[in-house]
Amino acid sequence: MVPIWLETRNASEADVDACRAMIRQGSRTFFAASLLLPGSIRAPAYTLYAFCRFADDAVDNEDRERDALARLRERLDLAYEGRPLPTATDRAFADMVARYAIPRAIPEALLEGLAWDTDGRRYEDIAGVYAYSARVAATVGAMMTLLMGVRDPDTLARACDLGVAMQLTNIARDVGEDARMGRIYLPLAWMREAGLDPDAWLAAPCFDARLASVVERLLAAAEALYVRAEAGVAGLPFGCRPGILAARIMYAEIGRVIEKNGLDSVSRRAYVRGRRKLALLARSFAAAPLVGRGRAAPPLAETAFLIDAVTSHPLGRVRPDPALASWWDLGPRIVWVLDLFERLGQRDGVAAAERRNARLAGLET
Repeated sequence: MVPIWLETRNASEADVDACRAMIRQGSRTFFAASLLLPGSIRAPAYTLYAFCRFADDAVDNEDRERDALARLRERLDLAYEGRPLPTATDRAFADMVARYAIPRAIPEALLEGLAWDTDGRRYEDIAGVYAYSARVAATVGAMMTLLMGVRDPDTLARACDLGVAMQLTNIARDVGEDARMGRIYLPLAWMREAGLDPDAWLAAPCFDARLASVVERLLAAAEALYVRAEAGVAGLPFGCRPGILAARIMYAEIGRVIEKNGLDSVSRRAYVRGRRKLALLARSFAAAPLVGRGRAAPPLAETAFLIDAVTSHPLGRVRPDPALASWWDLGPRIVWVLDLFERLGQRDGVAAAERRNARLAGLET
């Protein structure tokens, strides 16, 4: 259990509610999966994701991105000093990093990843993509693990694997969208090996068999990490496992949709429909108690610094809250999530009907 001396009192319930509202509006997939987490974990999880989204939006929406990053670093300084700015996100974040003893190096690495985006950095090989993903995604996986009271290096390594895998999926899904913003996150060497000149392709992004082979390689790398990450679920408190496994399964499904779309993520954007999410949720619920530890594996070289930051922290290891091991309150949460996905499925159906009606109306005129 987290020691009581780490408790702080910067944030109010209204501050945490504001973080929750930000995530509900900004990330339906994460919000839905988070409902499977124990209540004591959901609030800090909302705070964590609200901080990450706020930081990302601050850089994306700022004309002078360097100034935005400098201000974010100042806010990080104040949060770790226990003197957060008077905003809901800052107050809640300051409480979270103190209560769960989150090493400062981890959110600092996240801001470093945002700086790499600002620089328009490209990555020659998959190791470079891993290094970028370690900062913008594995950091989140590591911090989520700490929120659950787990500081075991092996479990942290698998959480970082999951974060990197999710980011690789994001990159594969957003190839066209990123290109239209003047960005390439695919390994440049892979593009050349496929017969594509990165600069020429970026000037006129289009989909063909050469690009498909690069996207396919990236999805294969992501899948290998998803498999490794699943072993880490067994190291989490029992009550936390369904939510994390649901996030892993649902995100990996995006890759399946990309494959069904013929690996074309330039002219099409892959997304998982509500009814399919419903089936995946049921799968994660059934599989969570059965997940085994698997064989230990070292962390990716690109994420090892995150695990080192935790193991070298003076707090050492924190025991998980015993309440996180309970399964008794999962029933109501399952019903809630099933209801949410059912509504999402209905929305998908209504949207499809509207598109059909629009096409028919166009044929009649």
